[in-house]
Amino acid sequence: MKPREPLPIYHSWPLFERERHLALDHLPSHSAPVRMASGLSAEEGHVLAGQGIGLWECNLTDNSLVWSAGVYDIFGLPRGAAIAREEALALYSDESRVVMERLRAYAIRHRRGFTVDVEIRPSLTGHRWMRLTAAPMREGRCVTRIYGMKQLI
Repeated sequence: MKPREPLPIYHSWPLFERERHLALDHLPSHSAPVRMASGLSAEEGHVLAGQGIGLWECNLTDNSLVWSAGVYDIFGLPRGAAIAREEALALYSDESRVVMERLRAYAIRHRRGFTVDVEIRPSLTGHRWMRLTAAPMREGRCVTRIYGMKQLI
Protein backbone atom coordinates (compact mmCIF):
# COMPACT_ATOMS: atom_id res chain seq x y z
CA MET A 1 0.00 0.00 0.00
CA LYS A 2 1.15 3.54 -0.69
CA PRO A 3 1.70 5.75 2.36
CA ARG A 4 -1.44 7.75 3.20
CA GLU A 5 -2.74 9.59 6.18
CA PRO A 6 -3.15 8.00 8.60
CA LEU A 7 -0.14 5.90 7.79
CA PRO A 8 -1.10 2.23 7.61
CA ILE A 9 0.46 -0.20 10.02
CA TYR A 10 1.14 -3.85 9.37
CA HIS A 11 2.08 -5.86 12.37
CA SER A 12 2.04 -9.58 13.04
CA TRP A 13 2.30 -10.68 16.66
CA PRO A 14 2.47 -13.98 18.59
CA LEU A 15 -0.75 -15.25 20.15
CA PHE A 16 0.59 -14.93 23.69
CA GLU A 17 0.33 -11.14 23.13
CA ARG A 18 -3.38 -11.21 22.22
CA GLU A 19 -4.51 -9.80 25.58
CA ARG A 20 -2.40 -6.71 24.95
CA HIS A 21 -3.78 -6.22 21.44
CA LEU A 22 -7.42 -7.17 22.07
CA ALA A 23 -8.00 -5.91 25.62
CA LEU A 24 -11.38 -4.27 26.11
CA ASP A 25 -10.32 -1.41 28.34
CA HIS A 26 -13.14 0.58 26.71
CA LEU A 27 -15.78 -1.28 28.74
CA PRO A 28 -16.41 -0.11 32.31
CA SER A 29 -17.09 -3.61 33.63
CA HIS A 30 -15.36 -6.03 31.29
CA SER A 31 -14.90 -9.41 32.91
CA ALA A 32 -12.31 -10.78 30.50
CA PRO A 33 -9.57 -8.96 28.61
CA VAL A 34 -10.27 -10.83 25.37
CA ARG A 35 -13.85 -11.33 24.20
CA MET A 36 -15.49 -12.79 21.13
CA ALA A 37 -18.33 -10.90 19.46
CA SER A 38 -20.69 -13.77 20.26
CA GLY A 39 -19.96 -13.38 24.00
CA LEU A 40 -20.65 -9.65 24.11
CA SER A 41 -23.87 -8.41 25.68
CA ALA A 42 -26.03 -5.96 23.69
CA GLU A 43 -25.24 -3.25 26.25
CA GLU A 44 -21.48 -3.83 25.92
CA GLY A 45 -21.83 -3.79 22.14
CA HIS A 46 -23.58 -0.42 22.28
CA VAL A 47 -20.93 1.04 24.61
CA LEU A 48 -18.17 -0.02 22.22
CA ALA A 49 -20.13 1.16 19.16
CA GLY A 50 -20.42 4.60 20.73
CA GLN A 51 -16.61 4.72 20.72
CA GLY A 52 -16.25 3.59 17.10
CA ILE A 53 -15.27 0.04 18.10
CA GLY A 54 -16.76 -3.30 17.15
CA LEU A 55 -15.94 -6.95 17.78
CA TRP A 56 -16.24 -9.60 15.11
CA GLU A 57 -15.56 -13.25 14.44
CA CYS A 58 -15.45 -15.47 11.37
CA ASN A 59 -16.08 -19.22 11.45
CA LEU A 60 -13.51 -20.69 9.06
CA THR A 61 -15.57 -23.78 8.22
CA ASP A 62 -18.27 -21.75 6.43
CA ASN A 63 -16.98 -18.14 6.53
CA SER A 64 -20.03 -17.06 8.56
CA LEU A 65 -19.64 -13.75 10.39
CA VAL A 66 -20.73 -12.56 13.83
CA TRP A 67 -20.53 -8.80 14.33
CA SER A 68 -21.24 -6.56 17.28
CA ALA A 69 -23.18 -3.31 16.74
CA GLY A 70 -20.00 -1.30 16.23
CA VAL A 71 -18.88 -3.27 13.17
CA TYR A 72 -22.23 -2.67 11.46
CA ASP A 73 -21.89 1.04 12.26
CA ILE A 74 -18.31 1.22 10.94
CA PHE A 75 -19.42 -0.30 7.62
CA GLY A 76 -22.63 1.76 7.50
CA LEU A 77 -24.85 -1.32 7.46
CA PRO A 78 -28.07 -1.98 9.40
CA ARG A 79 -27.36 -3.60 12.76
CA GLY A 80 -28.21 -7.29 12.79
CA ALA A 81 -28.29 -7.67 8.99
CA ALA A 82 -27.05 -11.01 7.64
CA ILE A 83 -23.79 -10.16 5.86
CA ALA A 84 -21.79 -12.69 3.83
CA ARG A 85 -18.01 -12.40 4.06
CA GLU A 86 -17.86 -11.66 0.32
CA GLU A 87 -20.19 -8.67 0.83
CA ALA A 88 -18.00 -7.36 3.64
CA LEU A 89 -14.84 -7.79 1.56
CA ALA A 90 -16.37 -5.67 -1.22
CA LEU A 91 -16.45 -2.72 1.23
CA TYR A 92 -12.63 -2.63 1.50
CA SER A 93 -10.54 -0.66 -0.99
CA ASP A 94 -8.81 -3.02 -3.42
CA GLU A 95 -5.37 -2.27 -2.02
CA SER A 96 -6.44 -2.74 1.59
CA ARG A 97 -8.34 -5.94 0.81
CA VAL A 98 -5.22 -7.52 -0.74
CA VAL A 99 -3.07 -6.61 2.29
CA MET A 100 -5.73 -7.76 4.76
CA GLU A 101 -6.27 -11.10 3.00
CA ARG A 102 -2.52 -11.74 2.94
CA LEU A 103 -2.20 -11.03 6.67
CA ARG A 104 -5.30 -13.13 7.41
CA ALA A 105 -3.89 -16.14 5.53
CA TYR A 106 -0.53 -15.73 7.29
CA ALA A 107 -2.24 -15.47 10.69
CA ILE A 108 -4.23 -18.64 10.12
CA ARG A 109 -1.31 -20.61 8.68
CA HIS A 110 1.23 -19.52 11.33
CA ARG A 111 -1.17 -19.03 14.26
CA ARG A 112 -0.29 -15.39 14.78
CA GLY A 113 -2.35 -12.29 15.37
CA PHE A 114 -2.11 -9.14 13.29
CA THR A 115 -2.94 -5.46 13.27
CA VAL A 116 -3.39 -3.43 10.10
CA ASP A 117 -4.90 -0.09 9.14
CA VAL A 118 -7.21 -0.48 6.15
CA GLU A 119 -9.28 1.82 3.98
CA ILE A 120 -12.94 0.95 3.70
CA ARG A 121 -15.80 2.34 1.64
CA PRO A 122 -18.88 2.12 3.86
CA SER A 123 -22.25 1.89 2.16
CA LEU A 124 -23.52 5.29 3.38
CA THR A 125 -20.38 7.45 3.35
CA GLY A 126 -17.24 8.03 1.32
CA HIS A 127 -14.08 6.30 2.46
CA ARG A 128 -12.60 6.04 5.94
CA TRP A 129 -9.81 4.26 7.77
CA MET A 130 -10.24 1.46 10.24
CA ARG A 131 -7.76 -0.40 12.44
CA LEU A 132 -8.29 -4.16 12.17
CA THR A 133 -6.88 -6.35 14.93
CA ALA A 134 -7.29 -10.12 14.58
CA ALA A 135 -6.22 -13.42 16.11
CA PRO A 136 -6.89 -17.04 15.20
CA MET A 137 -8.80 -19.30 17.61
CA ARG A 138 -7.85 -22.97 17.81
CA GLU A 139 -9.79 -26.05 18.74
CA GLY A 140 -7.17 -28.65 19.43
CA ARG A 141 -4.54 -28.29 16.73
CA CYS A 142 -6.83 -26.71 14.13
CA VAL A 143 -7.59 -23.03 13.65
CA THR A 144 -11.39 -22.87 13.44
CA ARG A 145 -12.11 -19.14 13.82
CA ILE A 146 -10.51 -15.79 13.43
CA TYR A 147 -11.78 -12.96 15.60
CA GLY A 148 -10.91 -9.51 16.77
CA MET A 149 -11.69 -5.82 16.88
CA LYS A 150 -12.36 -3.12 14.29
CA GLN A 151 -11.88 0.50 15.30
CA LEU A 152 -12.34 3.78 13.43
CA ILE A 153 -9.14 5.82 13.23
